[in-house]
Amino acid sequence: MEIYLDNSATTRVCPEAADAAYAAMTRFYGNPSSTHAKGREAKKLLDAARKNVASALGCAPGEVVFTSCGSESDNWALLSGVWAASPKGGHVISSAVEHDAVLKTLDELERRGYSVTRLEPGPDGAVSAEAVRAALRPDTVLVSLMMVNNETGAVTDIGGIARMLKKAAPDALLHTDAVQGFLKVPFSAKTLGADMISISGHKIHAPKGVGALYIRSGLRLKPFIVGGSQEDGRRAGTEAMPQICAFGEAARVGAERAADAQKHMAALRERAVERLSREIPGFTVIGGGAPHILSLSLPGYRSEVLMSYLDGQGICVSRSSACKRGARSHVLAAMGLSPRVIDGAIRVGLSRYTTEEEIDAFCSALAAAAAQLAHN
Repeated sequence: MEIYLDNSATTRVCPEAADAAYAAMTRFYGNPSSTHAKGREAKKLLDAARKNVASALGCAPGEVVFTSCGSESDNWALLSGVWAASPKGGHVISSAVEHDAVLKTLDELERRGYSVTRLEPGPDGAVSAEAVRAALRPDTVLVSLMMVNNETGAVTDIGGIARMLKKAAPDALLHTDAVQGFLKVPFSAKTLGADMISISGHKIHAPKGVGALYIRSGLRLKPFIVGGSQEDGRRAGTEAMPQICAFGEAARVGAERAADAQKHMAALRERAVERLSREIPGFTVIGGGAPHILSLSLPGYRSEVLMSYLDGQGICVSRSSACKRGARSHVLAAMGLSPRVIDGAIRVGLSRYTTEEEIDAFCSALAAAAAQLAHN
């Protein structure tokens, strides 16, 4: 038996995306920059994939630039975003609960002489528009905040922050890391108000190695990777067609099923919380808001021991973020949680493929682990 509940780390590739990648590798293998028939064939697929991602994101195809991953999109948005706005100042606002792709880029910005404010989250793990407003300075040029926290599922109101910035700091650019939010919580780039949005393929049942950055029409970012004139001169390098075609199909299918999938995942999350609250004394839910992430803790237990027990039962979960590799979560620490809660925390990541039977098996296994460890 294998039960995969680590979908916030990565998802299994859906059949439609796998078929698209295979076709791009074996039949439509031309370079989309080539002018012969095989190249034109590939260019047609590239345009179709961009249109599919743009449709799912709620923007024009020309506002989507393909990248290698969400981390590249984040790096590009911050480093080139401040460059684009730097004549107006040198202050950046972000938070202490961002993904390392943003946090380490903020460190680099500081090394380059920018001033960075890292906001603390509220008790729910989200960052409020009021906190951003209070941190604004006359020289603020960029605000970068995660839409859905990858560890807790906390949802930050990016739309509300965008509306506040339009009134209080209209010259400041707004970037959101929506890697965990894309197709998991409803939003449209057209109405959200962000200038830049990072997304990733492998979080929505496409392969690893592809992402995208939404760049609002009219905003010209300095290329992060230079060389050829691919992606309308915005990102050099021959396009990774198998991954891009798969990303397009995953986005198309995911958008068609998004409403039902979100409802399905929210119901599974509620089912797990209700049962675990009833069966495990001290069970604690951390943060929350997004339907696909359940961050929980068994205070007094060790998360690595719980994970090892679950792994032995064929159940895959993670200890906060998959990028941590055993380090204590900076996100949970920034939320002000006690060491006992942090050290007993695990993350459950759901997908549209997750079943009630799998959730029930996970709950039974976690309850058995708690009971067994309590008597050891």
